[in-house]
Amino acid sequence: MAKKNKQVDKEFKLSSWAINNKTTIYVLMFLILYLGISAYFTMPRENFPEINETKIYISSVYPGNTAEDIEKLITNPLEDKLKSISNVVKITSTSQEDYSIITVEFDEKIAGDKAKQKVKDEIDEETAGEDWPTFNGAKVTPNVFELSISEEVPILNINISGNYPVAKLKEFGEILQNEIEDLAEIKKVDIRGAQDKEVEVAVDIFKMMAAKVSFDDITNAINRGNVTMSAGNFITSQQRRTIRIIGEIETPSDLGDFVIKAEKGNPIYLKDVAEVFFKDKDKTTYARENGDAVVMLDVKKRSGENMVAAADKIGKIVKETKKNTFPSDLKVTIANDQSPKTIGQVDDLVNNIIFGVILVVIVLMFFLGFKNAIFVGFAIPMSMFMSLMILGALGYTLNTMVLFGLIMGLGMLVDNGIVVVENVYRLMDEEGMTRIEAAKKGIGEIAFPIIISTATTVAAFIPLGLWPGIMGQFMVILPITLSIVLGSSLFVAIFFNSVLVSQFMSIEDNDMPLKNIIKLTSIMLVIGLLIFFFGGEYNALGSLIIFTAIMFWVYRLILRKAANYFQKNTLVSLENWYGKQLKKALSGRTPYVLVTGTFILLFFAFAGFGWSIGEQRTKIEFFPDNKPNQIIVYIEYPQGTDIEKTNQITKEIEQKVDGVLNQKMYTDNGYNFMVESTVSQVGEGAGNPQTDGGSSAEMPHKGKITASMREYKYRRGEDSEVLRQKVQAALVGIYPGVLISVEKDANGPPAGSPINIELNGENYEELIFTAERMRDYLNTQSISGVDELKIDVNKSKPGMQVLVDRKKAGELGVSTGQVGQQLRASIFGNKAGVYKENGEDYDIYVRFNKEDRYNKSAVFNQKITFRDQASGKIKEIPVSAVASQTNSSSFSAIKHKNVKRVVTVYSALSPGETDAGAVVARIQNSMKSFKDLPKGIKIDYTGQIEEQNKQMTFLMGAFFTGLLLIFFILIFQFNSVSKPGIIMLAIFLSFIGVFGGLVITGAPFVIMMTMVGIISLAGIVVNNGVVLLDYAQLLIDRRKIQDGISDADYLPLESLFETVVKAGKARLRPVLLTAITTILGLIPLAIGLNVNFFTLFSDFDANIYMGGDNVVFWGPLAKTVIYGLFIATFLTLIVVPILFFLITKLKMRVKGQLKTNDRLSLKLDEQIQ
Repeated sequence: MAKKNKQVDKEFKLSSWAINNKTTIYVLMFLILYLGISAYFTMPRENFPEINETKIYISSVYPGNTAEDIEKLITNPLEDKLKSISNVVKITSTSQEDYSIITVEFDEKIAGDKAKQKVKDEIDEETAGEDWPTFNGAKVTPNVFELSISEEVPILNINISGNYPVAKLKEFGEILQNEIEDLAEIKKVDIRGAQDKEVEVAVDIFKMMAAKVSFDDITNAINRGNVTMSAGNFITSQQRRTIRIIGEIETPSDLGDFVIKAEKGNPIYLKDVAEVFFKDKDKTTYARENGDAVVMLDVKKRSGENMVAAADKIGKIVKETKKNTFPSDLKVTIANDQSPKTIGQVDDLVNNIIFGVILVVIVLMFFLGFKNAIFVGFAIPMSMFMSLMILGALGYTLNTMVLFGLIMGLGMLVDNGIVVVENVYRLMDEEGMTRIEAAKKGIGEIAFPIIISTATTVAAFIPLGLWPGIMGQFMVILPITLSIVLGSSLFVAIFFNSVLVSQFMSIEDNDMPLKNIIKLTSIMLVIGLLIFFFGGEYNALGSLIIFTAIMFWVYRLILRKAANYFQKNTLVSLENWYGKQLKKALSGRTPYVLVTGTFILLFFAFAGFGWSIGEQRTKIEFFPDNKPNQIIVYIEYPQGTDIEKTNQITKEIEQKVDGVLNQKMYTDNGYNFMVESTVSQVGEGAGNPQTDGGSSAEMPHKGKITASMREYKYRRGEDSEVLRQKVQAALVGIYPGVLISVEKDANGPPAGSPINIELNGENYEELIFTAERMRDYLNTQSISGVDELKIDVNKSKPGMQVLVDRKKAGELGVSTGQVGQQLRASIFGNKAGVYKENGEDYDIYVRFNKEDRYNKSAVFNQKITFRDQASGKIKEIPVSAVASQTNSSSFSAIKHKNVKRVVTVYSALSPGETDAGAVVARIQNSMKSFKDLPKGIKIDYTGQIEEQNKQMTFLMGAFFTGLLLIFFILIFQFNSVSKPGIIMLAIFLSFIGVFGGLVITGAPFVIMMTMVGIISLAGIVVNNGVVLLDYAQLLIDRRKIQDGISDADYLPLESLFETVVKAGKARLRPVLLTAITTILGLIPLAIGLNVNFFTLFSDFDANIYMGGDNVVFWGPLAKTVIYGLFIATFLTLIVVPILFFLITKLKMRVKGQLKTNDRLSLKLDEQIQ
């Protein structure tokens, strides 16, 4: 018997040690609090976690070549080497005029630096071959690099304008560029809207031919003459003098005096055949702010650095430079700065946490009393600060993922504290134990159950912690944060709560003497007023102290009475009512009816969800459809379009966009409360980071307009997505041949276009032709949800083919290479060294002057001048004598996927459409009637839908893996299969709330958020079920000892009935509190209520507003948990006890012990009735 008593009267050694060593625990509390608060203030702030892809990029620049040549000479040889590398998942490439970019995606088993080295080794081996192309006398060198998405998107733009030449504005920009690039957080600063300079030797074709000099003569003369070199050391008079030959030009005009050729004493100077200009390179970039030309700085930060800190430092640099360096009439503005929005989102979530904590503490006060609520409420900041301390030490940033993890964990982390405090209170109240005795025994009773319940909750998140790919990088911080929060709350409950309740718990609720309250609140008021008036930026702390003093009186006069009434009357009545309902639920046929009814509800929830999806009432979304913080218009002319034409059309589009953005409904006396700034870029910098990332190619055919929205709370209720759709509608079909897409800033990792159809095959012309047929066919089908189908490549890039007559050329002593070099030098130019000025290097190029360079007659009638090797005489052969030219069209680009040629038909979703899966399904259905698909062409549906299916598969696997882990932990806890089975069943039954809620509200099923919500819900349901069933088992064990029943036998049915009811009543408060606190913690996010407690106490303005970016992103997850918890609470309190009771009865029947209790069963039924 003594042995059995030892088993049921438990004591947990760790908490007992903490109770016996309270001083150590107090010091530990202070230390964790200090380190946690320090972590909160020092952790870098960012919107979302940074994503570092396991991708290696290889870029190769080979000017003067078409897409086909680039593919043949650069891309194909490199891809043939790269495909043999291990750990490669996918290889994609784009070959376009002058440029090749290859992307090698690796799996996560290999580190980025090792992957890069593998690629570099293969590239070096290929480029070492003799047949590798050369340019300007040197081999084309592919650049191998890693790239983070965050390093491609500028964190802000700095715009410089004023009544100065562009060259001077660029000088001002370079001052800022140098200052900003010195910051550790910044990777690079690109200058847009202004060109680098070069020295151009503009040759006059007629003078050159008259002088009988060639491009090689000019280039060699400059190369040999513009040089400074060492000639060794000269030793004389025991001194060692270094000899330097100074030949570098001091100014570009010095080149004019270079002698190109001197025959028979007649020198030909460079100035005789060419003019020398030190000028801007040909225009490759334009930049504007609000329609006015500017020199723009694109600022890009390093991966892993603090964006908010970087923006703050840049702001200070700009301010100091304007004040001390720049002239007063120079205008310098900062646009597209995303740091205020990041700070706003982080602050909103912090305020949501504060709001949730306030609601939770109020509920705890009513359920447990003020003092006990303080014990449990203490666990919230302690657990959170402990979590921040750990996360900070692990190198994580303070982003919205971390903060939502804290909000999500709000209800879970008080759960352990509630169970501890409530159990100790019950032992003191009902069994008359002392504080320390009740603390040791009370925590001993529930220590193992709360450890197991915490372990099972964490087990639900463990598979999420193994989330692969970039989606995993993005989302994995959420389960990590939740696991750390739960672990911290367990530590706080076992060590800190145990000490506090053993020292300060009391069952009497005595009034604080009036004199003491007056004295305490008076002191607080004086201190609060002093801080408020003289505390400067800390005046909010004074307001908080005054508010706390007022709340003491509110509690004493109003809340205390209300809380006492609730505990002594309402709660008691609730417990009694619940006890009666549970007795009814367990008697007669009622349990069978309730269980059956619950399963029928589950069936209807699933059936209703399926019907709602079929009717398109419930949409399936991959990621939450965010409200734009930026509206981005991407403009793309056909390849080969001159930048001047692109700039002209971009200006026209800017005016149309400006007209939409500045409608009357968005302005108030000239102030636009929706749009903060609008900037435009044409050429360089106008690419889409998601598709052109890593590319350093010139983009003269592309333009980009970026409109940055004000923070959500300043938009006066207007919807930025509606504004984006208005911009989209204003630009549809107005410029034939121009691809215009109106997009918004990405919310989460890139997933590809929602509609993305890939055609792969060998014949590229046939692929493009088939893609065009497919696009035209789908357009005739008028498929709802499709915005505008586009094709990513075409064969409309204008070109010119020059055909050399080899026979004739050979007879005249001219090679094809000579013809090519002559034409290349005429148009593109030959590099002839560099000119150095103020530490900068400027290229020297020799080419035709502008009048002749683009004159077909001049270019093709020029003479190739060379010395005949046989006769030694100078020969002059016109190009037109050996070559003919015809206009042609070539591919804008050639794209590969896994070494196969590919063409993509893609589209965004039409305004208001969010369900990509449904739209793609409609396209696939229409494609069944698409005929005459050429042999060898395969069609794949990729992009977002491919990623969506992949993530859905992982999340389903993670869910069932989590359940399996939970099941095994529960078997270890209960040494039984039936009890874990009951809890697992409760998880599935909680889907009634999730899917029922989605059907009733018509809310979308957001794969990434709703699935994570379901997995989180499983952890909470298990938590409550474990605490209830473990306590029921504990009461059964005690009753067996009390009645002298052996472990192998079952309690009589009447005793079992009473025990189950008693366990249910005893766990009513913890179960209700867990549900209520979790729901209240999530409600601000679910309904979109934002209250700024910082400004409330500093400026007496709460800045209350509804909605926001956090609500859009986290709302689906919050609602999933809330819907599920409503049902799960009923399940835990009613269905779980019923199932436990019925399964025990079944076991008794199997063992033949139920028949002996028939009389008791009848008596029990009569008693209940």
